[in-house]
Amino acid sequence: MYQKIFSVKNKTIIITGSNGVIGKKIVNTFKKLGAKTISIDINSKNPEKFENIKLLDKNSYKFSADISCLSHVKNIYSFINKKKIKIDVLINAHQIKPKGFFSSKPEEFDENLWNQILHVNLTGTFLSCKYFGRFMLRQKKGSIINIGSTYGLVSSNHNLYTDLNFGNPIAYSASKGGVSSLTKYLATHWGKSNVRVNCLIPHGVENNQSKIFVKRFNNLSPLNRMMKLDEIIGPIIFLSSDASSYCTGSDFLVEGGWTAW
Repeated sequence: MYQKIFSVKNKTIIITGSNGVIGKKIVNTFKKLGAKTISIDINSKNPEKFENIKLLDKNSYKFSADISCLSHVKNIYSFINKKKIKIDVLINAHQIKPKGFFSSKPEEFDENLWNQILHVNLTGTFLSCKYFGRFMLRQKKGSIINIGSTYGLVSSNHNLYTDLNFGNPIAYSASKGGVSSLTKYLATHWGKSNVRVNCLIPHGVENNQSKIFVKRFNNLSPLNRMMKLDEIIGPIIFLSSDASSYCTGSDFLVEGGWTAW
């Protein structure tokens, strides 16, 4: 019984930001678990180019597309609609870190950079939910998982970044806070159609950070360590499967107790 409710086999899952550290892990894991995947990410050499590519695996599609570009999203929607593909799960794992992203002083933060980050992280999530959520509303079932951030719930700890050449910018926190609020709004509006919307909130994923940063992070974390990439998979499977059938509108914290202090 329990193996069945946690199963994602034969489910069709859309993953945005599929070329990112978290996105790649999600795609590869779901393929191994027998799910069908639709991967979406920008063409790094030509971000404005839209391209749909059918992979050799008949159960996998990959689109080179900007999820914050309305025409790109509409093209993918039309493709899925034409193919009559049933969408079971949508995972919004995209985000942007453009040049200048790590400028951490709010009084000096560039307005154009603010707009760019908000447009991708928040507007892109809205467009993805709006168009791909239509398939779920039509079939009266589905699960949407938006990837948020602890910095959408609490401020970044500035002591973590002292004297380092990077930090968490105000635009990132604002965009991820918006994603969390968007999640709750959609959950209450789409619940009657059995479309569940949750926000998964990881924090501090190990990714070749400097020794001094890791040491500072460990001292601030109740678990005294950073998050291993594999640790996001269990919650993702839970929210994608029928095991979470009564879960919607929630911030699912996978952050080692960071916000519990």
